[in-house]
Amino acid sequence: MPDHRSPAAPLTIGETARRTGLSVHALRFYEREGLLVGPVERTAGGRRRYAEADVEWLRICVRLRESGMPLADLKRFTGLVRRGPGNEAERLELLNAHQRRVEAQIRALEECRSVIAWKVGVYADHVARGEAEGLWDPAGPR
Repeated sequence: MPDHRSPAAPLTIGETARRTGLSVHALRFYEREGLLVGPVERTAGGRRRYAEADVEWLRICVRLRESGMPLADLKRFTGLVRRGPGNEAERLELLNAHQRRVEAQIRALEECRSVIAWKVGVYADHVARGEAEGLWDPAGPR
């Protein structure tokens, strides 16, 4: 796989943390877990230097994790990307499975939102009329 890293304007770990929303500790964790497509460059003094491509990849990883992708799946996806062309069908299968899980979560949350909105309406109506009595009564309205 060609290396798309630009040698110009490398970023420190702090700059990369700010740009990705990850903590410095989380960036080190991502590196240890092999969640970066390429190796992190180091200065002669051993300080990490990230490329713009690293930031773009980490932003994708952050969204995949925030949307509930298991760490094992993210590692698998990263490994497939790292290997380069020829495994796109496997990558697509992994992403499709994750997309289906996220869509199911969204449907479940929409159902929750509907119940909450109904309950808010019930309470708002009672409070507006000054008739909130009984809302906490197990035998009263819900």
